[in-house]
Amino acid sequence: MFRLNLKIAFRNLMRNKSYALINILGLSIGMTSCILIFIFIQFQLSYDKHYKDADRIFRFVTDWKYNNFDDYSAGVPLPFAPAAKEELIGIEKIARISRNSGVVLVRNGDGNEQFKAVKDVYFTEADLFDILQVKWLFGKPTQSLSEPNTVVISEKTAKIFFGSARQAIGKSFTFWNSIQLRVIGVIADMPGSSSIPLEIMISYPTSYRYKNQDWDSVSTYDQCFVLLKPGASMLLFEESLQRMNDKYLKQKKLAGNQRSHLQALSDIHFSERYNNFAETSITIKEVYGLAIIGLFLMVTACINFINLATAQSVNRSKEVGVRKVMGAMRKQLVFQFLAETTTIAVISVLLACIFSELMLPFLSHLFKGQVSLSLFANPAVFIFLFFLAVVVSFLAGFYPAMIISGFSPALAIKNKVRIQSGNLSLRMILIVVQFSITIVLIIATVVVIRQMQYVREKPLGFKKDAVALLNFPGDSLSMSRQQLFREKLLHVPGVEKQSYFTRPPLSGMMNTTNFYVDGRENKDFEVRLSPGDEHYFDLFGLQFLAGKVYGKSDTANAYIANETFVKKIGIANPALALGKVISQNGRTGPIVGVVKDFNDQSLREKISPMIFYQEKRQYYNMGLKLDTKEIVPAMKEIENLWKSSFPNEVYNAKFMDDDINNYYESDRVTGLLFRIFAGVIMFISFIGLFGLITFVAAQRTREMAIRKVLGATTMELIKMLNSSFIRMVFIANLIAWPLAYILANKWLSGFAYRVSMGFWPFILAMVTSMVLTLITVSFRSYRAAKANAVDALKYE
Repeated sequence: MFRLNLKIAFRNLMRNKSYALINILGLSIGMTSCILIFIFIQFQLSYDKHYKDADRIFRFVTDWKYNNFDDYSAGVPLPFAPAAKEELIGIEKIARISRNSGVVLVRNGDGNEQFKAVKDVYFTEADLFDILQVKWLFGKPTQSLSEPNTVVISEKTAKIFFGSARQAIGKSFTFWNSIQLRVIGVIADMPGSSSIPLEIMISYPTSYRYKNQDWDSVSTYDQCFVLLKPGASMLLFEESLQRMNDKYLKQKKLAGNQRSHLQALSDIHFSERYNNFAETSITIKEVYGLAIIGLFLMVTACINFINLATAQSVNRSKEVGVRKVMGAMRKQLVFQFLAETTTIAVISVLLACIFSELMLPFLSHLFKGQVSLSLFANPAVFIFLFFLAVVVSFLAGFYPAMIISGFSPALAIKNKVRIQSGNLSLRMILIVVQFSITIVLIIATVVVIRQMQYVREKPLGFKKDAVALLNFPGDSLSMSRQQLFREKLLHVPGVEKQSYFTRPPLSGMMNTTNFYVDGRENKDFEVRLSPGDEHYFDLFGLQFLAGKVYGKSDTANAYIANETFVKKIGIANPALALGKVISQNGRTGPIVGVVKDFNDQSLREKISPMIFYQEKRQYYNMGLKLDTKEIVPAMKEIENLWKSSFPNEVYNAKFMDDDINNYYESDRVTGLLFRIFAGVIMFISFIGLFGLITFVAAQRTREMAIRKVLGATTMELIKMLNSSFIRMVFIANLIAWPLAYILANKWLSGFAYRVSMGFWPFILAMVTSMVLTLITVSFRSYRAAKANAVDALKYE
């Protein structure tokens, strides 16, 4: 029986090639998109799931709560871990890990340079390897890693540095041009879905901050992980953590009511407040959003199938009638038509697999190598494909099968079967739903594109064109050569201005602190610190509202504040802020200037209250304003000058425009995905519409011929066929608009600076959907209206 149903299914597909092609094309494209979305979501949800006892692994994080300001950090004070060992109940293991970066230099046996690059390293306590349960390839130096100047590296790093993991054991390399490190262990590479990408782990005592006891100093780069004992009571643990917070933080009266608390390992990758070392976080809302888009795609494709199948069923009425007369039961007919649907679904799945495999490199490139998975690398993909084929077969095939198998034999044999086409028919509802989804995505895509254009074009309040950013060595010898190197740079043709600083005007690097104004402690907010020399303001074109720039050697530790800072301390006139004395972290000085506000973070964030001051020891970066006509030769000379001045360092230059664009990378990807999936859904919708109007026109051929004989014009016939479809698309617009407004407004609320919604995205979506519907339907209805009436009526 199965073979017979399958044979009949293939025969019907071959007999109705256009119907089969439209259905298979629509389903396979929808399935391809779903498969790609599933692979990406599955990859994101797999983050940190590979660790044994992952449900018992947590990270400590820190919160502050001022009167008008809340702040969050993924780090904890450096003395936190030793105190937690003594104070907290239920801890099995606890370990600190601090991220840093610097030049790594590997020499071969002859002393020649074999590898040199700036690499991220992690000063790590030995217990971290027990918490994360890493796989050791060579050595297990749990005790040895407590010794200074020892290091554990990953297998990939070992191959790069020394050729193989085995050869790396006992070898040495240099970090920061001064620290000699001996390799005592090699671990297996961490999976790509890890929030803790361990490659170079230096023993914690090697860090110069090893014995730091400052509870008021918290950095995102200083993190602490804990493994709780099996069955440990979270209630008792939280109570002991509360007592510890009171003892070490509250009693010390630290600013902002500083508190530490736990964050589960499974939450790290999806955290909106706290970052991670891998810097690959994605919000769970974005994951759900992609899942909903995938669902929309499959719903759209299934609606296509249902509409086409029910419309085409009229052509098979005689077949159904004859089979019923011959004794076929309705159940048998349902199985037959479901077999046809399943055949189409399986063919579509196979095509979708091919398309997905071809598209995976694009997906990997889109997410900058994050997703480097093969379609069949994970068994979950097979389960998903099976589930997809079954669900699509049932959803798309069950209703048409019930309709077709329910035809009356007498009417079917006489070819007098007509599909219900009332004002509220299921087909009409499905078309409205399908186009509502399409219109929602069109509006959302327009809003995303407009916001991204606004982000690119909005004046940020500082000059960024033709500004190159370079790192500057942090050692004392290099710092002593700052002025000499500046003079050499200014003699390079094409270099117009130069400045040393900690961070450029727009930067994700945050360093905030509490402060005093004229001896009075501020408890409302923290101020962002931005050390920079006296040339900083000229280089970036920052405008002064009052006062002037501080001098080169200002002995009074003068400050320059931004407009927001002045307003937040209750001063409306910037000129009245001059002379106010600021104290922070042991540094006291007057405000000598106030600069106009500029965007110091991405446009998702509001402008921070900021103060600038001179601190030569913190100038780890510099900027160069270049002549736009001489950028290429100037950059070559700058590189040569750098390498001759700092031969042990690694030259790394970038332009500020590129640096700023990186802040909106996730939004760029979001916009691109919206454009792609909106285009896919529109394509599926309109090829389905084309197929549907083809069958509707065929069903009404005799009616159109009679109308034509009675004097109806071609335009009147086209209008007759088009009117119902245009009406349905209009209704779809009315339904889609409020949904699109809610979704788009929710996404825009994530930006402190955003475009207004306006009305024209909705009008554009309506016009686009109406015009495309009119073109699609008119193309086929024109052919039907121009057909010779004699051909349609000669058998009557």
